[in-house]
Amino acid sequence: MKKYAALLAVALTAAIGTGTALPATAATGTGSPAAAAPTALRLMPLGDSITWGIGSPSGNGYRGFLWNRLANEGHALDFVGSGRNGTMSDPDNEGHSGWHIGEIAGIADSVLARYRPNVVTLEIGTNDLNGGSQADPAAERLHALIDQITADAPDATVLVGTVIVSTSSTEEATRPAFNAKLPGIVQAEQAAGKHVRLVDMSALTTADLSDPFHPNDNGYSKMADAFNAGVQAADAAGWIKPPVSVGEPVHSGVAGKCLDVNGGNSANGTAAQIWSCNGADAQRWSARSDGTLRALGKCLDATGGGTANGTKIEIWDCNGGSNQQWQAYNGGYRNPVSGRCLDDPGASATDGTQLVLWDCNGGANQQWSALPVSSAL
Repeated sequence: MKKYAALLAVALTAAIGTGTALPATAATGTGSPAAAAPTALRLMPLGDSITWGIGSPSGNGYRGFLWNRLANEGHALDFVGSGRNGTMSDPDNEGHSGWHIGEIAGIADSVLARYRPNVVTLEIGTNDLNGGSQADPAAERLHALIDQITADAPDATVLVGTVIVSTSSTEEATRPAFNAKLPGIVQAEQAAGKHVRLVDMSALTTADLSDPFHPNDNGYSKMADAFNAGVQAADAAGWIKPPVSVGEPVHSGVAGKCLDVNGGNSANGTAAQIWSCNGADAQRWSARSDGTLRALGKCLDATGGGTANGTKIEIWDCNGGSNQQWQAYNGGYRNPVSGRCLDDPGASATDGTQLVLWDCNGGANQQWSALPVSSAL
């Protein structure tokens, strides 16, 4: 243990001593000074059950404390994610109990595209280490995950927390060595021009645990201090940019109707339909410079690559296919490979009518409000 603790201390010292931007932020029990002009934050808490808030009586975990600290610093706030837990006013998060690094990687593309955070607080690795993973492969998986996050959200700042202390002998056998590898990973990311910062959670001790793996609220408060300090340092360095648009409604020429994803379901093959305009996430679309129309982290797609009249329209993982290309045309949208337009069959005003491809005719059922094109992919 002493060997690994010394190794981590040396690694952190070396990391702090390189470059103009400090990649490490330690939990000290106190917040850092407020930035002169705090940037609005769309923050995604990403990780396992520690992110979810297990062990916190309120269920808020570090998120509740972090929200309060960031609000006190003057940031406009929106926490984002597909889950909601805790009594706090904004309990959205992407914490998944029991998940490993690879499982987080499995959802990262979709949730980052859907929510477009400008800050990600990442705390992951406990389940890998407690499951018997050695430090080297676990660190390699984490490095790959960070690469994935920064590719999906190139303008986002990623705050990488070290794995907190536990009372599991299995985890503790490898945790110090795993944590000692993180400064090098962060340095490599920064050398590549990415906004990645290490957040040192070593202020937590076993007295700050509610069970072998999860903090109590005192421990969660220390985690919030560390993440808050990381946010303030990143903001002061000019890393954090204002949140980008997550989309806007596409209004149909049929009065009161909008382009909608059935049930707000992001699964592949979910129907694209008309529905009464309501401002829900299922109706928030963005047009990208690659020719796609996107909602819920997926692309508008002509089913099976079809080009015939009546081909049904759905959402699907973005894959660069010609059946996911849409051009503004005659007041609507046309798929160039088929030459056919996005169509509400029969000019239906019935909620839930699935859209199709059809010969372009300029009818009201092929009229769709134009979206501004974003260069972000």
